Amino acid sequence: MDIDYISNRDAEWRQQLRAKASAKERVAVQRVKMPELSPSYRVTHRLEEVNQGLTVEMARNEAFRCLDCPNPQCVTGCPVSIDIPGFIKNIERGDFSEAIRVINRTSTLPAVCGRVCPQEKQCESKCIHLKMNSQPVAIGYLERFAADSSRLSGDKPMQELENRNGIKIAVAGSGPSGLSFAGDMVKLGYDVTVFEALHEIGGVLKYGIPEFRLPNAIVDEEISALQSMGVKFVKNTIIGKTVSIDDLKADGYKAIYVASGAGLPRFMNIPGENLNGVMSSNEYLTRINLMGAGLPDHDTPVLGGKVVAVIGGGNTAMDSVRTALRMGADRAMIIYRRTEDEMPARKEEIKHAKEEGVEFLTLHNPVKYIGDDNGRVAVMKLQKMELGQPDESGRRSPVPIDGAFEEIPVDLVIVSVGVSPNPIIPESVNDLEMSKRHTIVVDDTSMQSSNPFIFAGGDIVRGGATVILAMGDGKRAAENMHRFLSQK
Repeated sequence: MDIDYISNRDAEWRQQLRAKASAKERVAVQRVKMPELSPSYRVTHRLEEVNQGLTVEMARNEAFRCLDCPNPQCVTGCPVSIDIPGFIKNIERGDFSEAIRVINRTSTLPAVCGRVCPQEKQCESKCIHLKMNSQPVAIGYLERFAADSSRLSGDKPMQELENRNGIKIAVAGSGPSGLSFAGDMVKLGYDVTVFEALHEIGGVLKYGIPEFRLPNAIVDEEISALQSMGVKFVKNTIIGKTVSIDDLKADGYKAIYVASGAGLPRFMNIPGENLNGVMSSNEYLTRINLMGAGLPDHDTPVLGGKVVAVIGGGNTAMDSVRTALRMGADRAMIIYRRTEDEMPARKEEIKHAKEEGVEFLTLHNPVKYIGDDNGRVAVMKLQKMELGQPDESGRRSPVPIDGAFEEIPVDLVIVSVGVSPNPIIPESVNDLEMSKRHTIVVDDTSMQSSNPFIFAGGDIVRGGATVILAMGDGKRAAENMHRFLSQK
């Protein structure tokens, strides 16, 4: 457990808050509901955030529900080990400045995590309320509230930084893992430079997540905070192409953290995938989120469709299908080979998609796309499925039903069945151990690769990860790189 948490738990103000109400009284309070834009409005305003955030009264009432457990399991469910009861109790007493200070001790991107992290599978899944037949404390909503309160009030507490040690560290990729690592290393006194291949900083936070779920302005605020701490950013630079690992060593860098992500889209290798109108979710979302396709002052092209099918059941699939509605689709469908219960997407995203009119064709799997005379997709042929025995992940495997097919007219198909790691850096280094899945092999504890100069984390190691898991990798890598360099 974090030493700051232990030393602060029995502070007088904490004791007074605990004495204010019994556990029974706190548990009796209903969990707060997030204010949202109406479905009819939000599908025509693609740049407006759906979740509107908590008011002060709502946040303090929700914080009141926290029991301030002696052994808070919510902290063990957080990949970056935020002192969750500590920041929530500060919200309860109205000290929002201290709440964000507590979060900032261990988290680099609180405004981002409060919006897109799957708290229901992590910190909130450990909440003691669940054992008391009550809904968990809305930890994610409260984290967002603390971060937004700090931003809107202009009260941005200074981060505590170690004295500069002059040691240069490179980071490949400015997604959540790279940003988390950079923030922790600059706090430790290192001279950190983040190299980004694209023309904007933020990685998947910018190109992969729509503004209606995570506004770019929020990401920019978090990046600005890192810059104020001393992190340097270099755009339009591909490590392994523009700059080699040997170039970095020659320039005085003592180590590199590879957080280049998994930007290589996967397809299903079925007939018709080469037709116009069949594209990956990566390309579709990048053109719209990062390059402004469809906005009046941008000339980035993107295919439109009136009848759109998105293949997959994860968060990226939900982002794609909801984006298609906002881009003018009359009918938007999720095609998923399992049932809704097996979907990896967040329940909130599924709920929002349904409210907006998305159709869910579960237990269906595309087997062929049929084109028109112009080579544009016109029909998708679906195999109907049923659930069989559980697979390696524990989910029941989908099994085709013999002879059960369905054909549905479409004019745009977005494939969102996963991604593969970016191969550029691994292909540029000879002594880097790789897995069969083409991910970089690292020590699970230290995040150090077979090449001592290279640490790695996030999707390039996991093959696919949530924002907060990628951040956890960055945090662990920073701790262990610091230890490695100090010993060296």
